[in-house]
Amino acid sequence: MISRYTLPEMAAIWSDEHRYNTWLAVELLALEGMEHEGVVPAGVTAAVRERAIANPARADELEKELKHDVIAFLTSVAEVVGPEARFLHRGMTSSDLIDTAFAVQLGEAGDLILKSCAVVLEALRTLADKHRFTICIGRSHGIHAEPTTFGLKVLSWYAELQRWSDSFVAALKEIRTGKIAGAVGTYHSVSPEIEHYVLSRLGLQPEAVPSQIVHRDRHARFFNSLSLLGASVERIAVELRHLQRTEVREVEEGFSKGQKGSSAMPHKRNPISAENLTGLARLLRGYALSTIENVPLWHERDISHSSVERVVAPDACIVAHYMLNRLGGLISGLIVFPERMQQNLELLRGTIFSGSVLIALADAGMSREDAYRLVQQHAHAALTEGGATFHERLISDGEALTCLGREGIDALFDLKRHTRHVDTIFERVLG
Repeated sequence: MISRYTLPEMAAIWSDEHRYNTWLAVELLALEGMEHEGVVPAGVTAAVRERAIANPARADELEKELKHDVIAFLTSVAEVVGPEARFLHRGMTSSDLIDTAFAVQLGEAGDLILKSCAVVLEALRTLADKHRFTICIGRSHGIHAEPTTFGLKVLSWYAELQRWSDSFVAALKEIRTGKIAGAVGTYHSVSPEIEHYVLSRLGLQPEAVPSQIVHRDRHARFFNSLSLLGASVERIAVELRHLQRTEVREVEEGFSKGQKGSSAMPHKRNPISAENLTGLARLLRGYALSTIENVPLWHERDISHSSVERVVAPDACIVAHYMLNRLGGLISGLIVFPERMQQNLELLRGTIFSGSVLIALADAGMSREDAYRLVQQHAHAALTEGGATFHERLISDGEALTCLGREGIDALFDLKRHTRHVDTIFERVLG
């Protein structure tokens, strides 16, 4: 059900090893930029690059004593580099390193999320097209409304997820922002040219007005976008949960060989993937709120945001990526029951066409109030009194028959009237 082989890629982005390697890459680029600008002696970068390694275990060991992660990291590098290590981090503050590397990691995570989203979109497109004209009942307030098609239902999910993907591209561009500007962002100890050298090679843009940090409204936008992804996935999941209810049973999640649904009731096939996705969406909303509260920091910077991001960043990205992978498996393995959809269409004994009859009577000259009264009377009688169906009651009603004629009434119960613009809607979305 889940594309497990892609998930470790996301986890690897947030590993200590990758974080420290990204830190080292930023420091080496900064050193190279300083050498390029003549700030440090020629040949220093080559000497440092030859010997420098990221050693997470040693850095963590040093942090227990030093109580400062960046100093611990730099000390661990200096232990293997030697005297040239004194030029590393020259004029930089911790956030120059942390925020720039963080932007790299978030960009990498965002790219994976977009890649998984594209897979889901393709699965939704395929399912929508397959069931373009599979007629089912539409529901409002959970009550049968008028006929639609299952393909249109799926197409609405596709369109929503495509809108999210387009907007996430903008959030991803916003988060690819770094900063090498010194203690409070004035470039007094490191030049804008050095910053440009580093960021251009990492595919990042500079913070327009840096303080000691990259400002957290950018991060809030990124994580709020993930929460909106969760909401869209949850909308799909909730619909699929309802459609799998025994009384509805229009679709069913794929059930693999050897799978068991209940410890007590062997007959059960539960909507476990859809329920799982519904729960995970709640996590993304919680993470988003935390990142909004990270925006107002004290003065040029405090570190109240740091502890939040250490949890939220890996968790939210991993959860979002996992949700898309699981949703893709759910959609591609979904079983659809058109026969059951047809049975459900007939449950209300033709009353689902009441809106069409109302319009036709009004168009024929009857006042809307009188038309509504006539239609409602026959519809409620068909549902509560049994016997004649809604259609049968209408063709027995002299007033309705006079206005519309037998052929006119019959035509209002033709399902094709509800599908004649399906291709137009598909063309609008898919082109």
